[in-house]
Amino acid sequence: MPDRLPPLTALRAFEAAARHLSFRDAAAELNVTPAALSFQIKALEEHLGAALFRRLNRRVELTEAGAALAPGTTEGFGALQTAWRAACRTQEAGVLTVTAGPAFTARWLAPRMFLFAREHPEVELRFSATLRLLDFARDDIDLAIRFGIPPARGEEDLHQALAIREWMTPMMHPDLAGDFPTPESLRSATLIHQDDTAFFDPPMDWPVWFRAAGVTPPDMHGPRFSQADHALDAAQAGAGVVLGRGSLADAALRSGALVAPFDIALVPRAHFRVLCPEGAQNRPYTRAFLDWLSAEIGAMEDHGAGHRMVPVEDLL
Repeated sequence: MPDRLPPLTALRAFEAAARHLSFRDAAAELNVTPAALSFQIKALEEHLGAALFRRLNRRVELTEAGAALAPGTTEGFGALQTAWRAACRTQEAGVLTVTAGPAFTARWLAPRMFLFAREHPEVELRFSATLRLLDFARDDIDLAIRFGIPPARGEEDLHQALAIREWMTPMMHPDLAGDFPTPESLRSATLIHQDDTAFFDPPMDWPVWFRAAGVTPPDMHGPRFSQADHALDAAQAGAGVVLGRGSLADAALRSGALVAPFDIALVPRAHFRVLCPEGAQNRPYTRAFLDWLSAEIGAMEDHGAGHRMVPVEDLL
């Protein structure tokens, strides 16, 4: 039996046919005729000295030899595709692609982008705002800003370049601050709720904040939003008081569109992590963005320094 590898074109034809279990579908994927694909597979079988498929009526099945070969060829061509895409990325001079959740992108990244662009006009930033966990190689991502409790599944081989602490405290339009001077007075306020923090464990919600403030929680009422940025919009419009997230409300607090008059802030176990493939943090454009991001994070954390941060685990 020959140890010399057969031609890659024959292996590629086999891999597609094994994945589809159809010569016709594999040929369509590879943009060749079924006859050409069948010829490549027959040549591969001759090279091996054994059949790879059982040709049945209108379908094919893998033989024992074919089943042994299929996983390795799929993995091998996947690795080649990943390596090729990585090589192509090195030729995209000045392009840096960042993925983050829609709320963080809109509320935290977007308002600051002109600052980075002013300092680094040579870098073209691209954003992918999604809650779906994108793959660095497949989706051409350089940096990912993800929220959760580390270590998350699938992140074991990634480098955590930065961490962004999250905190939550009551926030409201400045005109409402005089109506609610104490935590006790908030019992009569219209409380705005947000469902995107429902996954926090332990919980991070109004009853928990009232207990941290030493106040009996009121009956829960008020409008409910599925997204934190929509809840902040409602608070900025004066519709009520929101238990706002410091990261997402940072720009509004700086501008005075929102105020956070109470010193007690809840700190969840989850936080934002800035992730990239190991070694990628040293690429020039990535390093420039991370250095800028680190300075912005420091300024944001200074803004929250006036609050008494209460880890939610301490309230259990």
